[in-house]
Amino acid sequence: MTKEKKLHKQHKKLDNAIIYVVLILISIIWLFPFFCIVMQSLHPLSEGGGISGNIFPTSHFSFENYKYLFTASPEFLGWYKNTFIIAFFVAIGQTCMVLMVSYALSRMRFKGRNFIMRFWLILGMFPGFLSMICLYFLLKQFGLTQDGAVPGLILIGVASSGMGYYVCKGYFDTIPKSLDEAARIDGATRSRIFFTMICPLAKPMIIYTALTAFMAPWNDYIFASYVAFGKSSKYNVAVGLFQWINNNDYQGFFTRFCAGGVTVAIPVTILFLLLQKYYVEGVTGGAVKG
Repeated sequence: MTKEKKLHKQHKKLDNAIIYVVLILISIIWLFPFFCIVMQSLHPLSEGGGISGNIFPTSHFSFENYKYLFTASPEFLGWYKNTFIIAFFVAIGQTCMVLMVSYALSRMRFKGRNFIMRFWLILGMFPGFLSMICLYFLLKQFGLTQDGAVPGLILIGVASSGMGYYVCKGYFDTIPKSLDEAARIDGATRSRIFFTMICPLAKPMIIYTALTAFMAPWNDYIFASYVAFGKSSKYNVAVGLFQWINNNDYQGFFTRFCAGGVTVAIPVTILFLLLQKYYVEGVTGGAVKG
């Protein structure tokens, strides 16, 4: 091995080492707040339940805060149930909507197609909270606020989801159209092609779309607080926990608030760990046009 190659190899190892050190430092800084929340949730109630200057419990680790959530706080279980119902049905409805719109825009050519895609892209540049007041009064007219907050939030989550077609359409564009043409020659309908051929090939994109659709209502606070305002039984977890520490003693309920946050994060974390492969494939596959 020549001297130049040895130097090049040493420089490459040094560069990789520096990159790994920087990434590890960034990961530690990013994960530290989450670590503190988990540690705060493990403080025993005997320490007061408020914000502690110590990251670790001074006496012992305890699951009393979690026990309180599921035994002494039935309203938390109701909030959790509402959140799951909203996120589950929004994920199903939004995934179906996005897949159908994306398939139509990818495979079919019709008048106004380019205008629709450009118009939706322009609308997507505006933040959703600009329409919150208008949507609230619209839902109120149909009785989908407060007592009807859960179906109202599901409706809003699914209604405009077709506008998020772009990544999914990019993935469908990578699937050869010759498959569709061969199936059409054999007499297959558009719906049969979509369900029996395209959907199995688009499994990573389906999982990616479902995960992103599930995440939005699961973490929603702003719009959910508007729609369910004043009706605690219809809150989701984010709104309920905030109202919990806002209406009660903040210092006395902080550790229980942290336990609620950890409980909310666990299902999403498990989903991402189990489906990470498909999630990455969906992002990378739909990011470019074939």
